Amino acid sequence: MDTTTAEPSVSAPQRLFEVADFYDAESLLTDSERRVLGRLRTFLDEKARPLLAEYWERGEFPDQLARPLIDLDLMEPAELTADAPARGIYQGFRIFELARTDASLATWYTSQAGLFRTAIRVGASEEQKREWMPKVIDFSLKGVFSLTEPESGSDIAGGLSTTARFEEDADGGTWVLDGAKRWIGGAATADVLAVFARDEADGQVKAFLVEREAPGVTLEKIHGKTALRMMQNAHITLDGVRVPESMRLHNVNSFKDVAAMLRAMRSDVAWIATGMAAGAFEAALRYVTQREQFGRPVGSFQLVQEKLARMLGNVTSALSLVVRLTEQQAKGIYRDPDSALAKMQTSLLMRETVALAREVVGGNGITLETDVARFHADAEAVYSYEGTHEINALIIGRALTGHSAFTR
Repeated sequence: MDTTTAEPSVSAPQRLFEVADFYDAESLLTDSERRVLGRLRTFLDEKARPLLAEYWERGEFPDQLARPLIDLDLMEPAELTADAPARGIYQGFRIFELARTDASLATWYTSQAGLFRTAIRVGASEEQKREWMPKVIDFSLKGVFSLTEPESGSDIAGGLSTTARFEEDADGGTWVLDGAKRWIGGAATADVLAVFARDEADGQVKAFLVEREAPGVTLEKIHGKTALRMMQNAHITLDGVRVPESMRLHNVNSFKDVAAMLRAMRSDVAWIATGMAAGAFEAALRYVTQREQFGRPVGSFQLVQEKLARMLGNVTSALSLVVRLTEQQAKGIYRDPDSALAKMQTSLLMRETVALAREVVGGNGITLETDVARFHADAEAVYSYEGTHEINALIIGRALTGHSAFTR
């Protein structure tokens, strides 16, 4: 009996997205979800992709894409959310589609749809959520997650040094913030900054929505980056910034509450890493099926095909991992080692994949023309943010052994 099946075609570049999803994880989506994501894919291919190389080299974000991307109504699409919020698996594939096109686009969108939205969802009181969440979803209130500091990244739990001091007044009290934040993506175009600071009174971490143009707030663009060049990262200085009690996130009263946010957000970064691996693989595959050397397509060489197979294996493994994590979270299972494992492993697979992609593209792999160079450079930022490899490994190790190897 013949048990062979038809092999997927790789001859048509417009079908590369199907090759990267080799086990058809997208089949887990509903028809409506696939239609929404199809509109996103068309927008990215036709409107975004032609601009990416130029703006990456200039180190500027293509602002002309922001409003059309928002208008696609991707966060809670009306056609998906008549009875319930958009499913986690849809949200994951939304990130995947953005990241397979460009890491900065994915980071820009998820800074609102992931980080800032999570800050409100987890940290705000019910009354605050009723007021702010609709504005977050339609982008009429744009915000960024401002946690990392100049001297504290991985050590932010114990090293957070931005301070908050409460002063009583007739309006219910005012908080005074002093300190600095760094690497805050999208801050220059945000309406508010979700700032985390240590309360001088009890030493616990609190969170505040700070207006970007409030007196005492200074933003400086970070120059000289070699990764995520389109994403505008800021160094923020807070000098006696006054924030009313009504703008404090009332459910954030310790770093434990911040950790709950990070636990949810880390899975978003795992989806970004997976999408980037897919994008690099697709760019490499597109190149080797078109480029000829020695009178033959580069893709016909044995050593090139071996590397393509490894890249596809990495993408398939990463996609399987994030899909399963998302299914667990849909059941309400949120555990630190789960999201840490996903972020750690997908980042490792991404890092190897972008390196293999650059390798098979040869010298042209260091130019922006093939897209591979952009993925190769941007991967280094994604590898480090939202928890470095080492920090995530220690979270997993603690869960496995019952012993913490953290030095503090």
